[in-house]
Amino acid sequence: MKILVYGAGPLGSLFAVRLQEAGHTVSLLARGQRLADLRQYGVVLIEARSGRQIAAQVPLIERLDPNETYDLVLVILRKNHVAEILPDLAANPNIPTVLFLMNNAAGPDEMVNALGKEKVMIGFPISAGYFEGYAVRYLGGSPQQKAVIPIGEVDGITRPRTQQVADALRSMAGYEVEIRKDMDAWLKTHVALLFPSLAPAFYAAGCDRQRLVNTRDLLVLSVRAIREGFRILRDHGVPITPARLKQFEWLPEPVLVAFLQRLLARDEMEVALAGHTRAARDEVQHLVDEFIALNTSRLPTPAIDALYPYLREEAEPMHEGSASVPMDWSGVWVGVTALAAALGSMFLIGGLLISRGRNRKREKA
Repeated sequence: MKILVYGAGPLGSLFAVRLQEAGHTVSLLARGQRLADLRQYGVVLIEARSGRQIAAQVPLIERLDPNETYDLVLVILRKNHVAEILPDLAANPNIPTVLFLMNNAAGPDEMVNALGKEKVMIGFPISAGYFEGYAVRYLGGSPQQKAVIPIGEVDGITRPRTQQVADALRSMAGYEVEIRKDMDAWLKTHVALLFPSLAPAFYAAGCDRQRLVNTRDLLVLSVRAIREGFRILRDHGVPITPARLKQFEWLPEPVLVAFLQRLLARDEMEVALAGHTRAARDEVQHLVDEFIALNTSRLPTPAIDALYPYLREEAEPMHEGSASVPMDWSGVWVGVTALAAALGSMFLIGGLLISRGRNRKREKA
């Protein structure tokens, strides 16, 4: 396919190289200092786990020619920059498909209104990265453990072009594709999981991941903010997607706090959470505000409200190690009580069976 990657940020750069390696004819749209760096150094990629570095030359353009033809445009940008590029995309009648691979809490209406439903697809890149100077340090898929990119049509109907786009993406080394009928719900759930919760908690920790791991109050507030976000989605008629994330709604708070603590301590989270969150504060603010706008019923959100002020760069970080917010242990006690009841029933049944066995032996004797 002839593909334009619109946006030369960390993931746009990564996808442009992987698609070119797969044999597609790829152009990468870049501007400003990023364009100058790419012209001088090429696309420099550093794999976060191994430290392996490569440099590749990808054809560059500075603007979209309204008369140019592409089979596919991949828009991989911060959500708050999308509105400014829609007029350029709309001015080109020769592009049949534009796939927006990005965070999105507001839904696809803005893109559909500008381009038409027949052109727009939505998805998420399932990778992470940030700039180190002109190089990109990234986490992506590998041949041993492929990253699965979710994509879908805005109306959930799978068409021949849906399969064609999926085939193009899965041709990239280390990637698989999942075609979903509920892509909008998937994206809204992803935003609820990260942006009104973990992202401002990271800022509250002074953009220090280890400090976040060590500060229980921020982990507690993050768990509660995720739950509040999921309640907003349900009230808005949006299912929690994928379904396994529903565990955040019913697992006891101390269990989820311990889970987040261990997850955030992993080295991969320096790329998956910390790198992008540090660099994209403007997008984080935009996405949080988009998500809060979904709360049309004005459901109470005390945890989200407590974390929201930390989105401001001038906000004073929370004291490291702060543990003044009492955790909710009620779910644990309910679980322990249920387990004790179950074990008690098992012992009672076991005792009855043993007693019956002894009686039978006596009767035989």
